[in-house]
Amino acid sequence: MSKPAQQESDRPERNSRSSASDESTGGRARGGMFRSLRERNYRYYASGQVVSLTGTWMQRAAQDWLVLELSDGSPAALGVAVALQFLPTLLFTLYAGVIADRVDKRRLLIAVQSGMGLCGVALGLLDVGGVVELWHVYALALGLGCFSAVDAPVRQSFVVEMVGARELPNAVALNSMTFNLARIVGPAIAGVLITLIGTGPVFLINGLSTGAVVLGLLLMDPSRLHRTSGATEESGRLLAGLRYVSRSPRLIVVLALVCCVSTFGMNFENAFAVIARNVFDRDAAGYGLLITALAVGTLSGASLAARRAGGRPRLRLVFGGAAAFGALEAAASLMPSYRSFAVALIPVGIAVMTCTTAANSTVQLSVHPEMRGRVMGLYMMLFLGGRPVGGLLSGWLAEIFNGRAPLLLGGIGVVLASLVGAIVLARSSERESGSAGLPREAG
Repeated sequence: MSKPAQQESDRPERNSRSSASDESTGGRARGGMFRSLRERNYRYYASGQVVSLTGTWMQRAAQDWLVLELSDGSPAALGVAVALQFLPTLLFTLYAGVIADRVDKRRLLIAVQSGMGLCGVALGLLDVGGVVELWHVYALALGLGCFSAVDAPVRQSFVVEMVGARELPNAVALNSMTFNLARIVGPAIAGVLITLIGTGPVFLINGLSTGAVVLGLLLMDPSRLHRTSGATEESGRLLAGLRYVSRSPRLIVVLALVCCVSTFGMNFENAFAVIARNVFDRDAAGYGLLITALAVGTLSGASLAARRAGGRPRLRLVFGGAAAFGALEAAASLMPSYRSFAVALIPVGIAVMTCTTAANSTVQLSVHPEMRGRVMGLYMMLFLGGRPVGGLLSGWLAEIFNGRAPLLLGGIGVVLASLVGAIVLARSSERESGSAGLPREAG
């Protein structure tokens, strides 16, 4: 490796600042809340995502309900399904980040999305045929998790290629809006369909819906993508990406906070299924409405993020959003009735979306473009990879205590993590400021 390349990878802080300033130039973003949609490729991508993500959320609701039916309402069985679906993230996402820095992201996404669709179709055929068993659900959840582990970092790092770095925060927020619009519509539709025709057709619909995002990717014009320079020897190394992150206290603390928020606080689907069925004695439609109530809040939070000016978000938004999310989640878990619990989920959604969109943009705008794939691979590993632990922990807490315990204890854990993270980062900044004011030692 050449000396310039070594110097490039050994100075993440310098590269982070220059990259962020160079890529985010232009001052206040113009063009309104939907300005990223001016890019043709992103319009195709976002349109396909609306359809595909709606199907994804329909499947998530149906899968959770099917597991509860096949296991006679066992929260532990539901926790196992969640763990299997997210376990591959721990194993493969970092390596997927390396691949994202070296290959054509659009072509890889086409292949991965097609595989995810096949998993939905397979589960749907088993269910419709009346032969589905719990181990079938577990196996296909694991298979879906393998495809998702590759999809997540590639998709995250592909956003900047579609819109450019200046519009990245807006595109991240619009992605969150799309995600949460689907989160509102998908579970509500799934709840009705499960009640009327069962879970099998819901899986089939999701499998077919992935065709929309594949079509959008095929219709893109590759010449309009904002590609970075070709991969170098250094850009293909996993350890180089980890060393890059290890030299940035800002990245370390934000990534650690994201891991805690996801692991302890964001086990919504399995926690809501248990609360709807075992605490409030509701059916699948009642479970779907809880997810929809949360999604109303997350969609509102994403809309607020999209309206904010371009550039890197302030760290206080990341840590303040996390602390508010934890406190509101713990408070929601104590609500006495189904209706009050559902209403309390709206501010929970606003807070968690404020935190996660700010964290995503902060991380992407704090790294050099050639390192973005690997850093986002680490980001998604921590963001999604904590779900196996969180899913098992949530199921265990609900089994031992009650259905409210995962949200109550998880919320308290997130508050503590945000406070500790803010203190650590503040002390790190003080040490850097103090060192900068000291004379350099001789020799």
